[in-house]
Amino acid sequence: MKKGLIIVIAIVTVIAILGGSLVSSYNGLVEKQASVENADSQIQVQLQRRADLIPNLVNTVKGYAEHEEDVYTALAEARAKLNSAATPEEYTEANASFESALSRLLVVVENYPDLKADQNFIALQDQLEGTENRIAVARKDYNDIATEYNTAIKKFPTVIIAGMFGFEKVDLFEATDESQTAPTVSFE
Repeated sequence: MKKGLIIVIAIVTVIAILGGSLVSSYNGLVEKQASVENADSQIQVQLQRRADLIPNLVNTVKGYAEHEEDVYTALAEARAKLNSAATPEEYTEANASFESALSRLLVVVENYPDLKADQNFIALQDQLEGTENRIAVARKDYNDIATEYNTAIKKFPTVIIAGMFGFEKVDLFEATDESQTAPTVSFE
């Protein structure tokens, strides 16, 4: 009887250890997944901040350059596309459109020296630059957290738990093909 009790206790102990390991691994993946979602949310917050700044910037420019309607339309469309993006791929694509439209707006600004000296415009441009820096940091943070999560779901024995409970790889933010080519700057 004593030998049987020892075997039962050993089996129960092994099951408890394995169960505890399973729960611990699962909870770790849940925490990492929540961190990825939070980092993605931080990117969205900064993109929204930038999108909210743009109408003010456009209105300031409109006061000086009323005949540049196509630039304003392209910027408004790009902003709407950016606001409706839901995945990192959609954000990347929408952001490329947005940055293209924004660069067209900045070309318009170059044609109006008085605008470049306007205090409201300068303040908005500074806020926009700060927001661009925040977006870059938020993307880096997201990629760091997403890489940690993606690595965790591939490691043994966590890969088994990830597969059992549907934890899937998340995409990273990557530079677009257009960003790989340096822009041409001309001071003519």
